[in-house]
Amino acid sequence: MREPFAELVGVELLSASEGFARTAMTVAERHLNMHGTVHGGAVFALADAAFAAASNAGRYVSVALAMSVAYLSPAQIGERLLCEAREVHASRRTALYEIRVWAEEGSSGREVARLQATVYRKGERAARPE
Repeated sequence: MREPFAELVGVELLSASEGFARTAMTVAERHLNMHGTVHGGAVFALADAAFAAASNAGRYVSVALAMSVAYLSPAQIGERLLCEAREVHASRRTALYEIRVWAEEGSSGREVARLQATVYRKGERAARPE
């Protein structure tokens, strides 16, 4: 599924299936804030793209109802950030997602942010991910 805003800010969709998605972004100068670390909006955009892909890879069009974010550690220019969104609960009309963002550092990775998000599932059929 194509996300023009995510493409604009450099977010890559790595995989998407019903209830799960993985995205990535390499931090560039355009992603920095006044302190020289990644802007919270860039981290949020990476997470939101994963959330959108995971929640819309199923049967129905889903739209965000709420998202909360906890920033855990700053990311630096040149770091590759990875993000996974995973559905943890679903009802007929809503679903809850846990989202994790980390800096790729070997097998462990330094956690950058954690988010929780809720979608509303509309009755319309969703497009399949590309």
